[in-house]
Amino acid sequence: MTNGATSPVTAATLKVEHSPLLSPTSSQSVTETVNGSHRFVIQGYSLAKGMGIGKHIVSDNFTVGGYRWAIYFYPDGKNPEDSSTYVSVFIALASEGTDVRALFELTLMDQSGKGKHKVHSHFDGSLESGPYTLKYRGSMWGYKRFFRRALLETSDYLKDDCLIINCTVGVVVSVIDCSRLHSIQVPESDIGAHFGMLLENMEGSDITFDVAGEKFHSHKLVLAARSPVFRSEIFDGVDEQKKEMVITDLEPRVFKLSCDQTASNT
Repeated sequence: MTNGATSPVTAATLKVEHSPLLSPTSSQSVTETVNGSHRFVIQGYSLAKGMGIGKHIVSDNFTVGGYRWAIYFYPDGKNPEDSSTYVSVFIALASEGTDVRALFELTLMDQSGKGKHKVHSHFDGSLESGPYTLKYRGSMWGYKRFFRRALLETSDYLKDDCLIINCTVGVVVSVIDCSRLHSIQVPESDIGAHFGMLLENMEGSDITFDVAGEKFHSHKLVLAARSPVFRSEIFDGVDEQKKEMVITDLEPRVFKLSCDQTASNT
């Protein structure tokens, strides 16, 4: 090979280093509804009737899914073309919001006890176009022809000049959920057992206790960390470098039990 020439790269000379394979990651998108309900009692229906087409009675605001909502009841209807033939009921977004997606249910309660409520619901069937979208504050969903007024006034829905409307709102929310996919079971601590093994095999021991002639090998740091008495005896004495201590006021079996409990409570 002459100066300045390059040698060919062959399979034998080419060495490719592969980076280690990283563990795969994963996440899960969960779309669900945050649901809440409000009961709107309309007392004095006969006095509200005749207020005019497009005129309404409105409930107090209630909060579902971080947004405020209100129920609008039109005793003479909302649509001028219907000439007060129907009552109208709507649910409105009462707070600031853009493109709020939600499911709705409006129920006119049967007050006879028979349970034959008048229900208009998004919740009990599949929606071809998905949840309803409210574009801005004041946007409404409901029915201009909710119930024919002449029938309403002779029905079990009206009792003692009172109507009860129950509204359920389900605000659609989407979240990324990783907790169930990456949950880690943390085992119970077995450090006490490990310290107990140190007492048994004397590995790394740096102090010896002479108790009535019986020798016990242990570790200064472990005993000092777990027992104020041992800490005082080991480190607060005149000679901190001492390798052996004589215990005169305990029997060997009592001293061993004390050391075992000190280690196991770690």
